[in-house]
Amino acid sequence: MNRKRAGNGFRQILALLGPGIAVAATGVGAGDMVTAAVAGATYGTALLWAAILGALVKFILNEGIARWQLATGTTLLEGWAIRLHRGVSYYFIVYLILWSIIVAAALISACGLAAYALFGGLSVAWWGIIHSIAAVGLVAFGKYRLFETVMKGFIALMFVVILISAVLIRPDPVHLVSGLILPRFPDEATRFVLGVIGGVGGSVTILSYGYWIRERGWEGKENKFKINLDLGVAYFLTGLFGAAIMVVAAGTNPQLVTGNQMAIEVANRLQAVVGPAGRWIFLFGFWGAVFSSMIGVWQGVPYLFADFMQLRQKQQPGPVSTSSRYYRLFLLFLAFPPMLILLFGRPVWVVITYSITGALFMPFLALTLLYMNNQAKWVGSLKNRWSINILLLLSLMLFAYLGVNQFLQALK
Repeated sequence: MNRKRAGNGFRQILALLGPGIAVAATGVGAGDMVTAAVAGATYGTALLWAAILGALVKFILNEGIARWQLATGTTLLEGWAIRLHRGVSYYFIVYLILWSIIVAAALISACGLAAYALFGGLSVAWWGIIHSIAAVGLVAFGKYRLFETVMKGFIALMFVVILISAVLIRPDPVHLVSGLILPRFPDEATRFVLGVIGGVGGSVTILSYGYWIRERGWEGKENKFKINLDLGVAYFLTGLFGAAIMVVAAGTNPQLVTGNQMAIEVANRLQAVVGPAGRWIFLFGFWGAVFSSMIGVWQGVPYLFADFMQLRQKQQPGPVSTSSRYYRLFLLFLAFPPMLILLFGRPVWVVITYSITGALFMPFLALTLLYMNNQAKWVGSLKNRWSINILLLLSLMLFAYLGVNQFLQALK
């Protein structure tokens, strides 16, 4: 009887989880895998703690976004439009369009590379195009529940195969524990540490969480426990995934190649260490990570554009329909124009403008959460606790430092 009750309780928790799982599957993409793999290949398991800390930072930000929505009934984007200067919303929409072009092109390329490594046959470009069209079909013709179910399936695939890969490496338990709970800062590791912390868990995509909890009907302060549980599980899995990638890279000692090829190199080295099965297992995990990230971006980001346009026209917040004209237009914008970047490369002006606006976004997000969620007249009893304020201040400083570096790299 106790086992049956425990089983029913576990199933109830799994049924409750959803929007957070979608955030985790969307936020863990090719960029996170590459950053974690390079850190693992360079410093072994010494930086495992950075993946956990990065997941905690993103949890704090996403929890603040959700708490604002539970307290006010408006998404954070709607809060910016209503409570702050109108220039804030216009800055964000410019950044969103540039971010979408660059990130969508990267996802199409990564999906193409992952599928080519697994199946061969078609070119990388054609595999990428096929994945983009498939994601459009799933989003355009499927309901939110189907999207959530698909993302749960992908998160299970990703974490099972990556954890299996990490176990196959047979890491030293002492080194694992040391890397997780005894923070070490190897010489010249600042860039890697900050890159891992800042890269884990996505950026713009965390704003999609507000629209996904609306689809679930989670409104009002009484749903705060659900939000905390949902996001807590999501970012626990995110941190675990980043740490597992480091363990695999540390155990296979891949060459420090650039971009998505790093993941392919890890797979090849895994084959040399544990046999052909290791390579295929890791490649399926890589494919699941990048394709689920594409599906999450294609489904979640159009909400932001449609919400902005709806606010601009109606001057008041309200639910965003996935069948609205602006949602569908931005979905097509994500899926097709970025394909041209695969053929002709990234225009320099797009990269520079994207880097400048992008350098401001995460500090801007942390700063607005510090300001807006401390206004008791707006959020009432859900205002920030002092511990949250300290963590947000630390996040602000971290992302400001990363933003300056990103800006300087764009000018070189």
